[in-house]
Amino acid sequence: MSRLRASHFGEPGPRPLRIGCGAGYSGDRIEPAVELVERGELDVIVFECLAERTIAIAQQARAADPSAGYDPRLDERVEAVLPEARRRGVRIVTNMGAANPPAAAARIAEIARRLGVRGFTIAVVTGDDVRDVVTEGGFAASETGERLTPDNVVSANAYLGAEPIADALQHGADVVLTGRVADPALFLAPIAVHHGWDLEDATLAGRGTLVGHMLECAGQVTGGYFADPGVKDVAGLARLGFPLAEVDADGSAIITKVAGSGGHVSAATCTEQLLYEIHDPAAYVTPDVVADFSAVRITDLGADRVRVDGANGRPRPATLKVSVGQFDGWIGEGQISYAGGGAAARGRLAGAIVAERLRLIGVPFSELRCDLIGIDALHGAAAARGVEPYEVRLRVAARTATAADGWRVAREVESLYTNGPAGGGGASTAVRQVLAMRSTLVPRDRISWRVDYERV
Repeated sequence: MSRLRASHFGEPGPRPLRIGCGAGYSGDRIEPAVELVERGELDVIVFECLAERTIAIAQQARAADPSAGYDPRLDERVEAVLPEARRRGVRIVTNMGAANPPAAAARIAEIARRLGVRGFTIAVVTGDDVRDVVTEGGFAASETGERLTPDNVVSANAYLGAEPIADALQHGADVVLTGRVADPALFLAPIAVHHGWDLEDATLAGRGTLVGHMLECAGQVTGGYFADPGVKDVAGLARLGFPLAEVDADGSAIITKVAGSGGHVSAATCTEQLLYEIHDPAAYVTPDVVADFSAVRITDLGADRVRVDGANGRPRPATLKVSVGQFDGWIGEGQISYAGGGAAARGRLAGAIVAERLRLIGVPFSELRCDLIGIDALHGAAAARGVEPYEVRLRVAARTATAADGWRVAREVESLYTNGPAGGGGASTAVRQVLAMRSTLVPRDRISWRVDYERV
């Protein structure tokens, strides 16, 4: 790619880019984003709202309604942030387009007109939906080796990189809406445009990817996911501030937050975020670069300011990862509580009764779990501490081939009310379809992106 122009953020020079993260997932809080826009003196705010399953669920919503398929909280976020962002000239970059970026753009335009916000450009990035490519091209799921076909694929979305976002910003976009892109790319693109970087410079791309990785989970790096009472105490979690970075032209950055907001930024919070979801720190593979974080330096400057630098990178991979959604049966589930003396023993007996009942009445299942939540649900029998609790909640869940069999599982738990053991109460039942996530790799040249614009 040719060297990027920086005219939309000011000419390249000593001024750092101030970029904040307004969401780390779809259901994140909205108030910290408003605080960032109002008090963070930002150039750009990023909303990172897609998890692996989120876009597959969004594809289902779009299939049912062609005007749906974007982030369910888009309206709330846009109404809360857009007027002040436009007043202050803060650009917005987000993957809230999910499975339907064009519909999301139309919705933002509608909200903006209703709020009286005009005179800005929305860019829509598409091209990540590659269901036809993977189902017609002989690709297989990396995890299972199963060939991917139209019959067994619900969704297939490639992780695009920073290039289309950078292109949109170069062409004056004030709001950039994407579907599936790599999380750090949402941040790398505006950094590269602001400082005039060449995205094929692997060292700079690695440094920008580090900044994106530090910010992408929002409140995690400001103490939210870090907090552990009595071990790692964090004040003000109820009004946790979200992070921002001051990024210099060489890719070094200071991670911080709005003064006076809750939480804190320290070398420890940044170190934990650096390691988050990283398999090999020397080879963090993204669409833009194979980033090398092995020599990253984290320097605590005090007052909620931490410098991060020292990242490197190698040229971007020849393939792009594609996240594939597949239906994978049903889960039938029932829960019931027991309290008082012998509660754990009665809960275990109840689980054993349900397991035997399922075999007696011939309910076919491929997996069965009978857990006492808070005792052995995560670690099994190894979690036993020798102290019997005074209350327990039994959860029985089975994977079945049909919804009907899932309901047979759930109803067996409910039947414990009067069929023993004693004292069960508060039963609940549910059946849900399993949406399994697989992946595959597709050559980069099989995937193309496009940017469209709407002037509001």
